Amino acid sequence: MKKQPTSWGNVSNWYNDLLKKENTYQNEVILPNLLRLIKIKKTDIVLDLACGQGFFSHEYAKFGEKIIGVDVSEELIKLAKKGSVANENFFVSPAANLFFLQSKIIDKISIVLALQNIDNFDAVIKECSRVLKDNGKLFIVLNHPAFRIPKKSDWGYDAKNKVQYRRIEKYMSEININIDMNPGEKVQKFKQYTKSFHIPLQSYFRAFNNNNFVVKNLEEWISNKKSQNGPRQKIEDIARKEIPMFMCLEVIKI
Repeated sequence: MKKQPTSWGNVSNWYNDLLKKENTYQNEVILPNLLRLIKIKKTDIVLDLACGQGFFSHEYAKFGEKIIGVDVSEELIKLAKKGSVANENFFVSPAANLFFLQSKIIDKISIVLALQNIDNFDAVIKECSRVLKDNGKLFIVLNHPAFRIPKKSDWGYDAKNKVQYRRIEKYMSEININIDMNPGEKVQKFKQYTKSFHIPLQSYFRAFNNNNFVVKNLEEWISNKKSQNGPRQKIEDIARKEIPMFMCLEVIKI
């Protein structure tokens, strides 16, 4: 398969090592909250769309009858298969073309921190509607679209009032931008980049409405990070508790 411009395959080993750490937001923020919401039953068939190396798929497999993981990256799917168990199946495919799945066979779908990195998100929502059973649920976890806009948002500090705030330059405009996939890499020639897309909430809701989805629930989750000792430690920690970095949408197919 031709390498996709939004694939994370080029940094698969780095990304896999990152998720093995215990203090990641995937482990401490997203996983416990998502399991609480998704409530996987023993009879459920669950689709982990844009599953990466199967971090969430492997957790779902502890509860559901059958877990299907799909990702566009061959490298990440190979890693997912290495850690799989009997009720997990993994496929290499774009999220907008699940040709190997029949219509109305999936009970629940999760898309975790991936829809914002897919350029044809409308087609993904349409395909989710096709494969979901009636009354099936779709769970979408995003970098908060109101507060985390690639290269158009950042933390700021008001020295006079001693307040940390979030600076937002753009929100309504849809944005297509290159982002650094492994910012810890210092050597420029070894850096890898992917595409990220900012989409305002109304565009997501429009896609839901056009594809027989209704929104049941919306939750906003704060970062698990804590500031190091210093003069702004308390101020920074307060800001993190007040400004959520993640959003979860629970939608139902009707």
